[in-house]
Amino acid sequence: MNIDRKRSRFLLWIFLLLIVTACDAETSVLNPHGEGAEHIANLLIFMLIVGAVVYLQVIILFLIALFRRRAATTNDTPDTKPPSRNAQLFIIANGIALPIIILTIVFGFNLVTLAELSPANASADLTIEVIGHRWWWEVRYPDHSVVTANEIYIPTGAQVELRLTSADVIHSLWVPALNGKADLIPGRSNRMYLYTDEAGDYLGMCAELCGIQHAKMQFRVIAQPPEDFEQWLEQQRQPAPSPQDEVTLRGQQIFLGSACVYCHTVRGTNASGVIGPDLTHIASRDTIGAGAVPNTLGNLAGWIIDPQSIKPGNLMPPMYIEGDDLQALLAYLETLR
Repeated sequence: MNIDRKRSRFLLWIFLLLIVTACDAETSVLNPHGEGAEHIANLLIFMLIVGAVVYLQVIILFLIALFRRRAATTNDTPDTKPPSRNAQLFIIANGIALPIIILTIVFGFNLVTLAELSPANASADLTIEVIGHRWWWEVRYPDHSVVTANEIYIPTGAQVELRLTSADVIHSLWVPALNGKADLIPGRSNRMYLYTDEAGDYLGMCAELCGIQHAKMQFRVIAQPPEDFEQWLEQQRQPAPSPQDEVTLRGQQIFLGSACVYCHTVRGTNASGVIGPDLTHIASRDTIGAGAVPNTLGNLAGWIIDPQSIKPGNLMPPMYIEGDDLQALLAYLETLR
């Protein structure tokens, strides 16, 4: 018995620690940094409070009924009287009227929150197109001729409209710290809005089971002050730099002479593939494979040689490149900032 009690207490503490950890996590909806996320957090807190009050009321009524039943069992004569008028009113009020009132209030709060998250006539300061792929995110800034992948840069203090669609299956874009979820559906364009006054790096993910690598389909939303964002846009608009030495020149020749050009684009060269991410500024990104691993030379080499060992099921085939050629290719890719 003592062992079972100790085990139960241990599991209870583990459960409580997991709850506390989840509340402080980067993906917690209780840690909002954006306007939309604040509306969602307020709705969640309101529903938790209402649920706790209702739960407490049910427990109290259950205990009252339990103790009254015990008291009645001590009397040999069963109570066969019909419920009094007050008892009937109590049942109607708590069993019918009160639930209707509570559910109506919660439903109304939910409708108000949905309206705040998807304003009908919102005017956007910036429009970004996000296209979901298996299993990465294509990000386009149509008004600025910028294309990147797995990173969404936004300016602080600006209303940003995301136009969402998918190139294959249904995905769902979710940045818990900034807003709720929105589906990316093939052949259809949805939209959501991001707004934050706080500069920072916010984790996003796919919230719709979309295949074998659904769990490794992540992205980052980087909110920057407007002047830093403009500098980033200007840097991203530039074509790939020309090789400055023999090693990077050889690396460029290896890249352009391989099958990479059929899947990837490097602006300023004849590589114009659209199957995989645009690599014009790959060295400026923090991760490889939509958050699968950090963007280091070692991980990049492993991704080129055997991408399936890092992200099984992804659509990139392995590339067989000799050691010296691989080093030259890595040197060239490192210049693409």
